[in-house]
Amino acid sequence: MTETTTRPAPKAAVILTERAEQRVADLMAKAPEDAIGVKLSTPRRGCSGLAYSVDYVTEEAKFDEKIETPGGIFYIDSASVLYLIGSTMDWVEDDFTAGFVFDNPNAKGACGCGESFMV
Repeated sequence: MTETTTRPAPKAAVILTERAEQRVADLMAKAPEDAIGVKLSTPRRGCSGLAYSVDYVTEEAKFDEKIETPGGIFYIDSASVLYLIGSTMDWVEDDFTAGFVFDNPNAKGACGCGESFMV
């Protein structure tokens, strides 16, 4: 008889803080009717090469990573996962700005304005 081995669930490529999860919930509460979640990707943009982009998503892509949060589904673009492994995503607000902030151990540098990063 063959014994089955159970492995622990894999860790998500990106860890969302409670504030980031709450922001996902806030976004989904006012999302367009056809939105099924929020998606993080890293399009080529800016002076350092890659940028973080968070948008509504209307259909699930086959190889995207899917993270269930209390406020909705959070997707990570399959082409971006390797650039994001081990990252933490937070939501930060102060008197002048509000936005997602990333602590990415894969980033080797960033542009001066913080718009983009390089790996």
